[in-house]
Amino acid sequence: MTHSSNKYILIVTAAALLSACSVTKKYERPSTISTDKLYRDQASADSTTMANMPWQTVFKDDRLKALIQKGLDQNLNLKNAIENIVQARASLRQTKLAYYPTLNVDANVTRTKQSEAGLNFPAGININTLTTTYKLGLSTSWEADIWGKLSSSKRAALATYLSTDAAKQAVQTQLISDIANNYFLLLAYDKQLEITRSTLESRIKNVEVIKALKEGAIVTGASVVQSEANQHAAEVLIPDLKRDIRETENALNILLGQPSGPIERGTLGDQVIPEKLEIGLPAQLLENRPDVRQAEFDFRTAFETSNMAKTYFYPSLTLTASGGFSNLQLTDFFTNSVFYSLIGGLTQPLFNQGLNKARLTSAQSRQMQAMNNFQQSLLVAGQEVSNALYAYEMAVEKEDSREKQIEALTKAVDFTQQLLEFSSATNYTDVLTSEQNLLAAQLSSINDNLQKLQAVVDLYRALGGGWK
Repeated sequence: MTHSSNKYILIVTAAALLSACSVTKKYERPSTISTDKLYRDQASADSTTMANMPWQTVFKDDRLKALIQKGLDQNLNLKNAIENIVQARASLRQTKLAYYPTLNVDANVTRTKQSEAGLNFPAGININTLTTTYKLGLSTSWEADIWGKLSSSKRAALATYLSTDAAKQAVQTQLISDIANNYFLLLAYDKQLEITRSTLESRIKNVEVIKALKEGAIVTGASVVQSEANQHAAEVLIPDLKRDIRETENALNILLGQPSGPIERGTLGDQVIPEKLEIGLPAQLLENRPDVRQAEFDFRTAFETSNMAKTYFYPSLTLTASGGFSNLQLTDFFTNSVFYSLIGGLTQPLFNQGLNKARLTSAQSRQMQAMNNFQQSLLVAGQEVSNALYAYEMAVEKEDSREKQIEALTKAVDFTQQLLEFSSATNYTDVLTSEQNLLAAQLSSINDNLQKLQAVVDLYRALGGGWK
């Protein structure tokens, strides 16, 4: 090879290396992704957020904390998410190995029988047409990352790995939220069952009172029948509440990755929530929300895939080398048997432009979809924070009015019962209405408390708490 041809190859290679930066681009977070006004009617300049609180601090109930820890240890969805990380890590290692040359060992014996007529040698020449060749060699091949294809592949694999890690964190935050919400729901059902049973006991006694009043000709038989119907109205609530309790226990056991059974728990009145709900800045969702981070990593994967698609328009530089020993005799195999070859070349497919264009178009379209998903994940995150915070505020707003309602209805029940017994100014319909309204208000009060507790759980998850 002449000096001028060597110089030409060096110039071409240098030009290729310098132009590589124009083929693939460096990732930057899209400027269209905005976090402004994600929290409706909430303007905060404080970066303090409850998302940074460990879940052991957010939840005070020791029984609940034990359940959450068991769920983190045993939940099957979380275990599958961890296996996804293992698979992505293995793929990442594969892309890193692409930077290194391949190395193959070739050891073979070839026995060949030639046709004398096919060799077409002149008559009288004695040729051995049966030969055995012994060969032992090494071969290696290495592709130079001129256009950044291998680098983009590695970065795409890394983004995929980080996406699976973020997905696992998202499963964890959702798991903690689901366990806590179902736990609080179970406590609410317990409290509703307790109140309903107490109400039933009161109504059973009330039936006896009404029967006595009828014997005294103070009320009619219709009042007795109404009091019995009122008793049964409370009775029919109990089986439904028992069923709700059983189903919630079963749902919790699924989250814990264990067969159905009773759940050890505390009481609704013993639950304590953080005194101050700090939401921080909307921009912090980009780092705190695992699903938002997962969406960005998915976008980065699609971005690097587009980079790789661009490199197919350019030639690939491959260096190949092979060498070893080849001999017709095994006895002196290593004598004068050395062979080797060195090949370096640029490969450019001639008829793949249509395929390359289609590949690039598909990759860029998937990249646009991934960016839309990224934007959507942020909007959903802001919505969930706003909804949870507002649900908490509305539950707190109802507390005082609900307490006054129950107090008034309790007095109404007492007054109408006394009037029914000692005065003709009322009838049993008034007693019936006030008792039914009181029970409904008491059950609604429990739901208000449940709404407040679950709103705190939902806010904690919406801000991205539970995985750190």
